[in-house]
Amino acid sequence: MSVVADSPLSGLSGLLARAAEDRGGTFGVHPGLVVESCADWSRTADLVREPYDELRGLIEAHARRNQDASLHVAAALLWKGFGYWQTLPMTLGWALNRRVPLTRFEDMLYRIADDGRVTIASTAVTMAVLPDDAFAGAPGTIVVSDLGETLRQSLRAVQAPVIKAINAVSRVGERTLWGSTAEALVQPLRAYAAELPGDPVVDVPTLLGLVDKPVRNLIQIIDSGTGYRRRTCCMWVKVPGAEACATCCLAR
Repeated sequence: MSVVADSPLSGLSGLLARAAEDRGGTFGVHPGLVVESCADWSRTADLVREPYDELRGLIEAHARRNQDASLHVAAALLWKGFGYWQTLPMTLGWALNRRVPLTRFEDMLYRIADDGRVTIASTAVTMAVLPDDAFAGAPGTIVVSDLGETLRQSLRAVQAPVIKAINAVSRVGERTLWGSTAEALVQPLRAYAAELPGDPVVDVPTLLGLVDKPVRNLIQIIDSGTGYRRRTCCMWVKVPGAEACATCCLAR
């Protein structure tokens, strides 16, 4: 669906555009989510085709960018960025106006800059909305009664195939990779709190509870709800010379 003023996607695309501008244009999601041309983009579905040559090449390149890190460390770090930007629009859409952008796995696109930065886009998006939404039934929407279930199914559909492929190539644990998805559900609610109507102290546990599996118990809420810590390590600490992230399970 194209983004027009006063469309189901306009609020989210506006937020993404402002976020990209604040970062000087360096942002991991195409602000409109949908691109008209696939030129200069790669299809995410190609990453899961055995014998995983394309995926292995990306992981090996990421290892070289990160002090020749081991394959499983590079794979975990690659997914941390990839999974974050895949999840971000769903997280922000839910928090902003309870509208969740859904993309079929075969419609997902990505590109990776020379410095390793990932950008996500797609060829088509459908907005999941609740029955009482003003756009319920509008073109480009699907009406659902349970956004949590919808989010859970979407995350599994678009991320589980890549997570399984990364595990097959690098042997990094699937729980570790889902831990990065769990953080991608939490961190944007805090990072963009000024742009969102809710309170992250309330919204963080609410969203994690709605999504439930596969992110159940992968985030520990601390400091009376004002902070969080991962229960899995993203592997950044394993890069030579790196220190643990502030939210790492190793940071105490």
